[in-house]
This record gives sequence, C-alpha cells and structure tokens, in this order.
Amino acid sequence: MPTLFSQPESSLNSFAPRLLDWFAENGRHDLPWQQHQTDTPNPYIVWLSEVMLQQTQVTTVLPYFARFMTSFPTVQDLAAAEWDTVAEHWAGLGYYARARNLHKGAKQLVEVIDETGEFPQTLAGWEAISGVGPSTAGAIMAMGLHHYGVICDGNVKRVLTRWAAIDGDITKSATTKDLWVLAERLTPTESSGLFAQAMMDMGATLCTRSKPACLLCPLKEDCLAHAQGRETDYPVKAKKQPKPSKFSNALLITDTNGNILWLQRPDNGIWGGLWSLPLQFVEKVDGKTNNKATVKKTLANDDKLSNMPNDVRSNEKVYEAEFTTAEQIINEWLIKNKLVAKSVSNTLLDDAPIKHSLTHFHWYLTPRKLTIDATQVTELNQKLAAAEMEFKWLTEQKAQDSLGLPRAMVKILE
Repeated sequence: MPTLFSQPESSLNSFAPRLLDWFAENGRHDLPWQQHQTDTPNPYIVWLSEVMLQQTQVTTVLPYFARFMTSFPTVQDLAAAEWDTVAEHWAGLGYYARARNLHKGAKQLVEVIDETGEFPQTLAGWEAISGVGPSTAGAIMAMGLHHYGVICDGNVKRVLTRWAAIDGDITKSATTKDLWVLAERLTPTESSGLFAQAMMDMGATLCTRSKPACLLCPLKEDCLAHAQGRETDYPVKAKKQPKPSKFSNALLITDTNGNILWLQRPDNGIWGGLWSLPLQFVEKVDGKTNNKATVKKTLANDDKLSNMPNDVRSNEKVYEAEFTTAEQIINEWLIKNKLVAKSVSNTLLDDAPIKHSLTHFHWYLTPRKLTIDATQVTELNQKLAAAEMEFKWLTEQKAQDSLGLPRAMVKILE
C-alpha cells in the first residue's frame, strides 16, 4: 500500500506549478464569486458561494447566488432580512440547515464587523461562524481575503486520493487527517487562492467521479491511480447501507375559497424553518428489507395510507418523533371530528406518490385532500394559535410565490 508521501519530492514540488499553469489556460475564470482577478477581494461573496456549493453543483448554484446577491448585496442586508425571506430565496437548493447557518452566520459576521471594523482575518475567526468548517474557512482565507488558506473538500479529496493512490476510507478520520497533511504540503504559500480555485476546477471538470479526462490532466505523468489504470477505484469509501423508506400522507387541507393550510416547520430537523403541508406519518421500511416489491406493496395498501394507523398514535415515542406539534394538533382534531382526507385525483400524479430522497432515507409522500367549512377553519385556527404554531392559509400560487417551500412540496403542487 502506498504511503502518504510515496510521491518523490520532485513530484510534490512540481504539483502546484503544473496545476496553476493548467488553470491559467483552461480553468474557469468567469464564475461570479471568483476573486482571483481582483486586488480587493470580497470575503462575503466567497463565503456565500462556498456555503451554497457544499454538496451542490455550480450549475445549480448560479441562479440562486445571483438572486441572493440581488436581494442581499452585503452581509448586513442578509443579516437584517427576515428568515422567511431568506428561506424563500433558498427554497429548492436543498440541505436546508445550510440556509439556517447562513442567516445565523450573517448576524455573527455583522457583530464582528461592528466590533473590529472588518471581516474575520484568521482561520479560527471564520471557523467560529455557524456552518463554516475547516475547508470552507480555508477557502475564504485564500480566495476571499488573499491570505494563506488550505482547502480539502470533496473535489480535492478525489484528486489527491487518485494522485497519491491513498487507499484509506475517506469517511474515516485517519484518512481525512492524512489528506489534510498532503493538501497542506502541496498548497503554495503564495497564490493559495489561485491554487484553491485550480484544485476545485480540476475536480469539477477533469478529475470527475466517473469518466475522468485523464488525457487532459496536467498531473497524469505521476498520478499513481492513472498508472495503475484504477482511477475510478479512488476515493475509497465504505459501501453504503441501503436507505430505509418512510411513507407519509401530505394533507391538502383546503377551505371553501381554495386556500390551503401551510405549517412552518420547526427550526431543527428536516426542512427546518420552511413551510410544508401537514404530514401524516404512516410507517418506515428498514433499508435491509427495503426493495421495490416492499415499497409497491406498501403503496398498494390504500386503506393503510388513507388514515393514520392507531398503533402510531399509541406508540408515543414514534408519534412525537414523526409528527411536529402542529401536526399532532391537526391529527387529533381530524380524528375527533371524524374527518378523513381523500386520495387526490389520479390525473394529478398518475396514481404515484412523490418520492423524495434525502441523505438518510427515501420519503414517499402521498397527497390527500380535505375541504373544511368556515366554522371548522376557525376552530382549527384557534387550536393552532393557542399552541403558538406558525401557519398560513394560501392558494397554491401564493404559497409558491411567497413562502420558502421544500422541493418536495413544489412537486406535490405541480
């Protein structure tokens, strides 16, 4: 097994010059957050872009970044914005904890600026900001401030594990530590911002997950994975266990004017701070036994999906874990009034639920509709208001125009 520095000293020393020469000719130089061509870098836009780019591709981020910059051109604008406005701008970008941390981080940065007159100037200063880890902090230092900074994100790890044939599981802390040591060894003291951008571009455009363009790579002569013909064997990652599936009803509770009930999700948990239809948990299917036949059988059991099973309500721990407080209030009210949401017309969804895949499970959401009269609306409103729940009655269009909706909710409306 190759050691971390199995590459000769000449290769280690020439890594950065070769990469920078390639970047000057072939790299991306027109991304709106890039700062390598300015003498007065703006750490705000680098921080914003780095948070957005976590686990998200550039093409997806570009329109969101443009929208954020139009509405929040400075960190002070972002910090002063209402959460609902920020959430609406972020909706559809996914991994919503990033948005909560972004908004919180903006407030923290404004406090630092008010106290010191400038953005944080140290790695530790940036790592103290919500949602900013070592690689993001290094990117901001290198690209947003033109100071020395080292990055070791997913793209960098892929390039380095292939070039040095590092066989350790990249999900393990020992391998991560080795990769940081190598990244620090290769990052030049001068132009670390250019180097960081070049490494990102290398991973995004040449050293891709599948079908890497090795013939165009400036590092191919001493890339150990390429020499072995094993490029796609790296990075090494333990095989993931199959994801479990969760089944829920998405309740379209509508008044006689066509307005739909929307709930704001709790700050913690999935879709924190965003707006959602009330959800009714049905069941979970373990990932080990989860397969197409099991999913099909569960979905085919229309009686089971049409009502919340009594055993869910009787299992207090499951009930509290799977239903928000507002959803518990709604479910108890529906049961008390013997109200049942009916299946949505097949013309809307071709008799298929919405499948929404999250990091740890697949979520099957089955829309079910219920219209209630004015008296019932008033009674339900009073119960939600008494519990200090955030809710709104809006049409489909107004909800999409004014609320931060998770992509799964938009799928249901579409």
